[in-house]
Amino acid sequence: MTKALVLTPSEREFFKTVAQAAFANPFSPARIELDRKIAGTDACIPWNDLVELAITRIVEHLAGLRLSGRDNLSQYGADDRELLRTVFLFDIYHRYRQTFDDFILKQMSAGDTIIPVPFAKELLSAISALGLDESGCHRYLGIFYQIRRAFYFIETALTGLSDSMHGLRLQLWNNIFTCNINWYEQHLWNRMEDFSTLLLGETGTGKGAAAAAIGRSGFIPFDGRNGRFSESFTRNFIPINLSQYPESLLESELFGHKKGAFTGAIENHEGIFSRCTPHGSIFLDEIGDVSVPVQIKLLQVIQERTFTPVGSHERQRFQGRVIAATNRPLDDLRRAGQFRDDFYYRLCSDIIVVPPLRQRIQEEPRELEALIGSILKRMVGEEAASHARLVRESLSRDLGPHYAWPGNVRELEQAVRRIIISRHYRGDTAASTSSDPTDRLLAGIESGSMDAQQLMAEYCGLLYRRFGTYEDVARTTGLDRRTVKKHVLLTGEKGVA
Repeated sequence: MTKALVLTPSEREFFKTVAQAAFANPFSPARIELDRKIAGTDACIPWNDLVELAITRIVEHLAGLRLSGRDNLSQYGADDRELLRTVFLFDIYHRYRQTFDDFILKQMSAGDTIIPVPFAKELLSAISALGLDESGCHRYLGIFYQIRRAFYFIETALTGLSDSMHGLRLQLWNNIFTCNINWYEQHLWNRMEDFSTLLLGETGTGKGAAAAAIGRSGFIPFDGRNGRFSESFTRNFIPINLSQYPESLLESELFGHKKGAFTGAIENHEGIFSRCTPHGSIFLDEIGDVSVPVQIKLLQVIQERTFTPVGSHERQRFQGRVIAATNRPLDDLRRAGQFRDDFYYRLCSDIIVVPPLRQRIQEEPRELEALIGSILKRMVGEEAASHARLVRESLSRDLGPHYAWPGNVRELEQAVRRIIISRHYRGDTAASTSSDPTDRLLAGIESGSMDAQQLMAEYCGLLYRRFGTYEDVARTTGLDRRTVKKHVLLTGEKGVA
């Protein structure tokens, strides 16, 4: 009879730390601390170097098990066996990180054409050696691919050094895998279609990039018979800007139409709900601009998971996930009856606020420099140092340190282009006199141009727009209701409560 294997207390403690790291959000401070503990260092080194050091120690510990003939998981008790399986899977994933990254770039180049996975057989064999059946091996291959895509798209598309951007990346990861990836792997990897997402933020902040990171990072099953994933992730994200269509055409773009459904419908047309793959996502941009009748129809699709093309009686099934975004104040629209509460509650499984550029710069002065470098890298490649210096010097000379960037990252991208062409960017003068209370308040604080009464008035106006009543503003500020009302009216807000 074979003697059961057991881990030593020190081995078990080390491998438990590795398992915690495997389930931790890679954009979280907790993951960094776990990597430090695994690597056995308190040194302040770049995270990528820290990860490599941690992986090296994990490989050394697993090699020790192999050399001592203690790497057969079937000979361990249930708890140790499950712990070691997690560590071995963590090791396998990291061995194939670069391979997955190369594959992601190849699939991006191939577009919607699904390409073979040449390393699948080898990777599946490594997973199978851990005692998993074929379906389990295929699921882990799909999850490894999903994890790598999520990390790639979140890290590359949403750069930034500020606390708010660190928080955004962390929240996007949780949106894809939930706050517990172990729970996700066991129960939710193929059930995320009911988890809709609402992205809020000013125009130009990067809501589209955040939506794309979510939409391109959904789980895609591996097709073992053909040696490919069932879909290209380039087809899994379908964006539509709802504000660019008149209402008479919007339903057709959303749900499709049958030939002859209306004048000009000379052939059948597939809407985006028809084109969305079972594991895909639809991005409804500018959701705050759609009329109540369209909101009702979208609500029915999200609730019932079915829709009917214009001019047809045939109900079709929608299996994808919905991501929506707006730069409009939804709370105000809901109070005014312009945005339905039931529709809002169907969209807000998760609410993610994308921070404005001015906030990011206030939190971290190096933010602007990091963004300029990222923008130039996309435009002209790696060799962009001289261009970056020109852009920084031009912005400092033309705008000064307190420019509010009303157009956010989108404005910065155009500023970089204009400086490359003309060496100057004078800023958005049309937006410099914004009537938005947040803009007025921040501009006044940054410029030091407000006295105490003006500062309090703008702050009360800002809170009134958020809460809608003088009483709520009074409770927040500690002022009495009459004083609050006086301040709110000074800002030009038409108080009613």
